[in-house]
Amino acid sequence: MRTLPATSSDMSSVMLSAGVPETVLETVSAVLLLAGAAFCLLGAVGLLRFPDTATRLHASSKAQTLGVLLSLLGAALRVPAPYAGLLLLIAFFQLFTVPVTGQVIGRVAYRTGAVDRRTLFTDELAGRLALPDPDPDPGSPTGEPEDRGDAGNGRGHEP
Repeated sequence: MRTLPATSSDMSSVMLSAGVPETVLETVSAVLLLAGAAFCLLGAVGLLRFPDTATRLHASSKAQTLGVLLSLLGAALRVPAPYAGLLLLIAFFQLFTVPVTGQVIGRVAYRTGAVDRRTLFTDELAGRLALPDPDPDPGSPTGEPEDRGDAGNGRGHEP
């Protein structure tokens, strides 16, 4: 029975036996880690510099996610196989949760007025989230519902 490598150096020996030189593996890992860090930094700068919620959401969801994924991939190349699988599982979790979270935050920001609707190129939510006008009671001259004497307890008016 073959055992999995216990340390990073053991993993490197497995990669060497598979035909991948250690310097290539280290170089690719370093490039991925640095690129991931750069995207995370750009996402943080976008959060600070962009003027409104919609553009800040774009910076946090796109740049940060790509930065985290590149960093996780770079780290996965340097750790033993069981840990690399765990890092890839974290990456898939990021891919599934970040878009949903961004959608929820964006919709809440839109509903609360934190998004300047004049800056939107296409406003697809305007028709979907418009509140319908309540239909007034047609029998009342003021348009308000008539008091039918029932307080909701089935006994009518109390004297």
